[in-house]
Amino acid sequence: MGFNCGIIGLPNAGKSTLFNAITSAGAAASNFAFCTVDPNVGRVDVPDERIEKISEFVKPERVVPTQMEFVDIAGLVEGASKGEGLGNRFLSHIRNVEAIAHVVRCFSSADIMHVIGAVDPIRDIEVIESELMLADLEGVEKKINSLRKTAKAGKKEDAELLAKLEPIADGLQRGIMASETGGFAVQTELPLLTAKPLMFVANIGDPSEEDGPLVQKVREYAQKRGAGFLTICAQVEAEIAELPPAERTAYRAEMGLKSSSLDNMIREGYKLLNLITYFTAGVKEVRAWTVHQGAKAPEAAGVIHTDFIKHFIRAEVIAYDDYIACKGEAGAKEKGKMRLEGKEYVVKDGDVIYFRVSA
Repeated sequence: MGFNCGIIGLPNAGKSTLFNAITSAGAAASNFAFCTVDPNVGRVDVPDERIEKISEFVKPERVVPTQMEFVDIAGLVEGASKGEGLGNRFLSHIRNVEAIAHVVRCFSSADIMHVIGAVDPIRDIEVIESELMLADLEGVEKKINSLRKTAKAGKKEDAELLAKLEPIADGLQRGIMASETGGFAVQTELPLLTAKPLMFVANIGDPSEEDGPLVQKVREYAQKRGAGFLTICAQVEAEIAELPPAERTAYRAEMGLKSSSLDNMIREGYKLLNLITYFTAGVKEVRAWTVHQGAKAPEAAGVIHTDFIKHFIRAEVIAYDDYIACKGEAGAKEKGKMRLEGKEYVVKDGDVIYFRVSA
């Protein structure tokens, strides 16, 4: 599994159309509010040409890329934090994802109504973010009230958590996202919507609008917030997704699109979450695995099986470029490109690894 990403935005911003484009799952995408009530969930293989190149030398029985999960969450509206438009139900779905893709409408269309009345991307962003902050504030204040009682009774860990939550609550009251006031530090105890890694997805009506004024507003807002950003023409991408795979690249080039929505979102998501990919390669299976950047060898082994962490002995590592240049494991060994690494080795993106573990 790579990571899971929740797709949010106002109704009719293009969330479900984008979901269809990147998952080819056929999620409902219609011109009325709350078309999506229960979240649509789709898993897709993470495209990575490296796993195919490794497989050319191994000739495995199967190839297993890592996967990414997308969750298409119903459109939020003003008042969602108070239950408007089934808001509380929708907000609860967002708490379970690792990252958020906020789809922002940057196209005009007489055929697709806007729930507020006119296209204004910054206003739309602020509507959604206000609801997320209000929902977080309600949860944080409840937790603070509970912790004050136990902290006063001398429970040290509760006092420490209380000290972390109070500035977060103060910030939320002043319209400051939890990500800017230490919200990441409390995600285990209290998952906060406004502390999750975030990318803004400017949804345009035509590829020619990629550098238009509406997109530029969203780009500048994302830069100010330190969030990820990408531009997508969801409708065109959805049309491409319906074509046979062999025709998609040519049509995308014809439409002036440099890469697919899926590639763009995965690239941005991996950057947001500081994720990298390593590989295991054998005749039975070549597989891609996802770990956080900075992960040491035992932690990476634990992604395969948690028992591997405590039973880790060493890792046999070949850098991806060396693996390809030497035409596989045997050539890498012959040229001295396979290294034996211990518990302190920090895994690099693209490493091909064989873990030695005790029984």
